[in-house]
Amino acid sequence: MTEGYAAMLLDSAKRLALERPLQNFAANGFARLGRVLSAEGAARLGSRADALMLGTRTIQGLFFQHDSPTGRYEDLKFGQGWVGPSRAYRKLEKLERDPLFGAWIENPLFGRIVRALIGADVALYRTVLWNKRAEGGMDLPWHQDDGRFWGLDRAPLLQIWTALDDAPIEAGCVEVIPGSHHAGLATPQGGTIPTAVYAAAASALQPAQPLRLPVRAGEALLIHNHVWHRSGRNHTKQPRRALGISYVSAATRCTRTRRAPRRFQRVFASGLKSSVELS
Repeated sequence: MTEGYAAMLLDSAKRLALERPLQNFAANGFARLGRVLSAEGAARLGSRADALMLGTRTIQGLFFQHDSPTGRYEDLKFGQGWVGPSRAYRKLEKLERDPLFGAWIENPLFGRIVRALIGADVALYRTVLWNKRAEGGMDLPWHQDDGRFWGLDRAPLLQIWTALDDAPIEAGCVEVIPGSHHAGLATPQGGTIPTAVYAAAASALQPAQPLRLPVRAGEALLIHNHVWHRSGRNHTKQPRRALGISYVSAATRCTRTRRAPRRFQRVFASGLKSSVELS
């Protein structure tokens, strides 16, 4: 057995004071945690992501979505899944099935945060690799991560976003409208915010303006599910990969009826993981 998060979580992050980040999260809908993932950890997670996209490592049940050929969100093709080896997958989901990503999901810093914001009984809604290939990717429109499409019986609250690569402005860093989460969902459906709704709300959101959040590899952000956020294309020669982990209360239930309701995996349920098999 190999230490799970130990080689990835920085020692300074284990002792990170949370009062200010949690205050910022409540007030603005986002907060910077600073650098919490080691260079070694970022490299290992990045290599694992590449292996999954290129098919040199396979895990049953992963969800794949490839970039659109035009770079336009409107041109995405849904339901295709794995289309062959490519570094141009837009996202990979269900990464909790991989033990290396699983170790990062349950590191003790994140455990402290989710218990402070959600409570002692926590589950995992999804774990997603957000990928913008070198000199590519797509413009992701303003959106919120909740609504009827998510199919939950209560509003989700928290996602923790960890950069595996540098994400400067030109690489398509996350952008937010601070404080926009206080108004709740822009539409009952959730997800993408219609252009007309965005235009109508622009004046109400003053003096808040879109804020770009460039980060270095290893830095993490707290992002409220209802804060308006987006990202642009990657204009650099390096990939821009990040891991987004959405945590919910373990009491959350799936409300969908067309398929069997989802079951959400509990995390931090039997004490924080100190070791996993990373082979």
